[in-house]
Amino acid sequence: MRTQLKKPLVIFALSSLLIALPLFLLPLNLFNGEIIYQRALVEQKVAAPLSLSYFIGVGYDQKDMVGVKEFYLVKDGIILAIIVLFGIPGIIAYRFHLKR
Repeated sequence: MRTQLKKPLVIFALSSLLIALPLFLLPLNLFNGEIIYQRALVEQKVAAPLSLSYFIGVGYDQKDMVGVKEFYLVKDGIILAIIVLFGIPGIIAYRFHLKR
């Protein structure tokens, strides 16, 4: 078991999981996004920080979603999410690879 934990791919998977769990389970508004509100025949885009937990339905009430047509991450938010979810664990795994 000890040797398995020293493999870079195992380190990458575990660190990705440890970073992703709070981001997907807690409403941490860290990522740039847009919310589109639908009121009668008018659509309004509002720039707002979003949490990854909103995309799996955790962290908001149905009352908060009244009038919301859709929400999504903009390019900056997607890039930040990729860096946090895959880049940081990749750097950690690479460090363990260099240590071996």
